[in-house]
Amino acid sequence: MSEEFVLELEHIRKEYPGVVALKDVTLELKSGEILGLIGENGAGKSTLIKCCSGAVIPTSGKIKVNGKEFTHMSPQLASENGIAIIYQEFNNVGELSAAENLFLGHPIRKGIVIDRAAMEAESAKAFENLHIKINPKELVKNLSIGYQQMIEIAKAIQQNAKVLIMDEPSAPLTNREVENMFAVVRLLKQKGVSIIYISHRLDEIMDLTDRVEVLRDGEYIKTLNTGETNVDDLIHLMVGRSMTEKFPPRVSHVDQSKVVLELQHVYGNGDQDISFKLYQGEVLGLGGLVGAGRTELAEILFGMKKLESGKIIFNGKEIAPKDPREAIDLGIALVPEDRKRHGILLGTSIKHNINMPVYERISKWIVINTKTEKNTAEKFKNEIQIKTPSLDQLGKNLSGGNQQKVILGKWLAANSQLIIFDEPTRGIDVGAKFEIYKLINALVEQGHTILMISSEMEELMGVSDRIIVLSERKIVGELQKNEFDPNRIMTYASGIQDNKDKEAV
Repeated sequence: MSEEFVLELEHIRKEYPGVVALKDVTLELKSGEILGLIGENGAGKSTLIKCCSGAVIPTSGKIKVNGKEFTHMSPQLASENGIAIIYQEFNNVGELSAAENLFLGHPIRKGIVIDRAAMEAESAKAFENLHIKINPKELVKNLSIGYQQMIEIAKAIQQNAKVLIMDEPSAPLTNREVENMFAVVRLLKQKGVSIIYISHRLDEIMDLTDRVEVLRDGEYIKTLNTGETNVDDLIHLMVGRSMTEKFPPRVSHVDQSKVVLELQHVYGNGDQDISFKLYQGEVLGLGGLVGAGRTELAEILFGMKKLESGKIIFNGKEIAPKDPREAIDLGIALVPEDRKRHGILLGTSIKHNINMPVYERISKWIVINTKTEKNTAEKFKNEIQIKTPSLDQLGKNLSGGNQQKVILGKWLAANSQLIIFDEPTRGIDVGAKFEIYKLINALVEQGHTILMISSEMEELMGVSDRIIVLSERKIVGELQKNEFDPNRIMTYASGIQDNKDKEAV
């Protein structure tokens, strides 16, 4: 492998009002290598790669691409110099088809007319190469988060980038999809593409990368050869401390004498004949592959989608929330998978986001009790350990992990009885994950009930009291704590059951 650096970031510094996001950070990417970039939320990873794309202009420092020096990039310069970025949050247009998104900005034409048939044919080939089944004609808004992410990957590959930066590309994907994506990444490396791979999943970093660079609190810490380090050392460099356990110890607080939620033969939003009970103080894990119907069920419970038939019984009363406001008033909360679209108001302060569901309670007529508003936000900022210099910081200026924490704070402020977590730690580092798991433990200790959707097998087993598995929008298996087994869960998720399991379900 050539020692020539195709991308160099030298002494990069980025300041925001009241915050220094990057302090003298250096990064060197070799030709044809996969460089892991890791660090806790707020470490500066996203800001650093946005400097490469032109989305962020550094306060100081230099950027070199193939030896050519720039004080800063622009989106056009980045593209011209062969830099493509797959961001953690998507840039797809929901109202356009998968094929139109893949060729957004550079459509195939026949003369002056856009050749949709050609775009759809090329898209079908691109998706096939990624071993995913997406109809090129399908509107992106109708696709799952996992499929939307795969379109982003396919889009970047279509650009024939020489430098590909991937920000948490595997976060919403199933194990099978991750394996397919890894195969593509390794193929690109063989063809000489240089890749910066950002992931909180350190097993991926160890498996995929040649070298790994660690950032902490906006500062460069160290770059290591992956084969000469291990996960424990990386965690210590990331957080400045050792973490011997991934999940905090917890005692079961399930009270089976109190049924908080019962679903009886629920149909809707594509889901079919869903029946189960959820008890007070329980963490019920909802497993399954992308497209299994887990998020669709959460949307029905939160009033985002219509219940077509069957019964939802909450605290002994039959309900059918017509919208999220009705669900919130009933005591149901949703921490969504796509936090930027459905969870946080990016242009609004932390203080306002946390108080959003309780303003009616803390206001008299149209006058907000500003002292209560501030105290509420401060309480949950400290409890959840949101990293921010001020409660007036806008949501868009927070790291992905801190945005997720603000959403959690909002529902803690609302004192919701049933909290639905849809991929609660997607894109969150190991240290912040541990804190969220502790929060989940605290919630059930206080008598709250949790329905948790997760694509991470280890998380599903480490946090749940019981696991229900969906496949093709139906329940196919249920496991008690002493029955948890990754192979069995994956067998269920794949739609395979033996006769004994069928009888149990």
